[in-house]
Amino acid sequence: MPATAKAAVFFGPGKPFEIREVPVPEVEPEGVLIRVTHANVCGSDLHFWRGDAPLRLPADGWIFGHEMTGRVAKLGAKISTDSLGRPLEEGDRVAYTYFYPCGRCYACLHKEPAACPHKIERPVGPSTFPHLHGAFADHYYLRPGGAIFKVPDQLADEAVAGVNCALSQVIYGLHVAGVRFGDRVVIQGAGGLGVQAAAVAKDMGAATVIVVDQIPGRLELARAFGADHTLNLKEVPDRKERVKLVRQWTGGAGADVACDLVGFPAVIPEGIEMLRSGGTYLEIGTISRGATFEFEPSLLVWGSKKIVGVIQYDPWVIPRALDFLVRTKDRWPWPRILSHKYSLDKINEAFAASEWHNKETTSITRAALTP
Repeated sequence: MPATAKAAVFFGPGKPFEIREVPVPEVEPEGVLIRVTHANVCGSDLHFWRGDAPLRLPADGWIFGHEMTGRVAKLGAKISTDSLGRPLEEGDRVAYTYFYPCGRCYACLHKEPAACPHKIERPVGPSTFPHLHGAFADHYYLRPGGAIFKVPDQLADEAVAGVNCALSQVIYGLHVAGVRFGDRVVIQGAGGLGVQAAAVAKDMGAATVIVVDQIPGRLELARAFGADHTLNLKEVPDRKERVKLVRQWTGGAGADVACDLVGFPAVIPEGIEMLRSGGTYLEIGTISRGATFEFEPSLLVWGSKKIVGVIQYDPWVIPRALDFLVRTKDRWPWPRILSHKYSLDKINEAFAASEWHNKETTSITRAALTP
């Protein structure tokens, strides 16, 4: 094993990533060292990069990123199978979780690992063991307790790269929101999460999927992934008209489920208004602490509506997401999700090109770093 790995270290918004050499840790008996092959720039990564999800960073910087895939570089002495009990060897392609439920809290006791308040820790720097804390490096260290799954041979790394974040997140979110056969679903945002959510909702049996965005290329991609209707904010600038259209497309009732997959809270009141009486609003996108919106709670009461917040997912979702990709690889144009690739040392260029906020258009749906 090499003594060091190459990593992109982040020192705060407005500052460039710096490529540094980081120690490769000794692998613990139940740890796994992974050679990263693809690490995607996720929407939440852009929040950190912009600074609208502020964090207190360590003095020695932060290696972040989480949407990734790779190959087993070294297995801990006690690891011989993946999390489903299938034989696992060095060199195998894998998908894996990037968060670590504590197993010793009220949520974990009730078998709700996605709700564990300790599963995501404060940023720690690369000098802190196990050093390789994030995806934006050529290696990642899966700590003891992390879930790991072999990747089917039918899937390319490009398709698998988004499994442990965007795809599993929307599968779990729509599951928690209770999407059922015949439902009408509104998706606010046609980025990586929104486009994949359209495909997942259709696969779950949704009769009508409506995707809202303001970038034409993203809306076109959403249609390719199963959206029955798309709504361009620039073409329909009046909120009342947009709600009216949703009512028309849902037989006059409104959506059973609406989702914030944008990440800006200003969209939330409109999404709730698009719901039918008794509908559910799924909040995934807005991770920025301190971001607020103005809302009248009586609209929830009189409309018998509810809001469900979801961050991450239970580990059982990953193998189902892999099966979903195999099953739908000819139904949806999965190669179009990952539209651009950059070497790790081009990470600053990748982030600048991935930025979509306050832009009229973007050619990138998802960019990957390929260390």
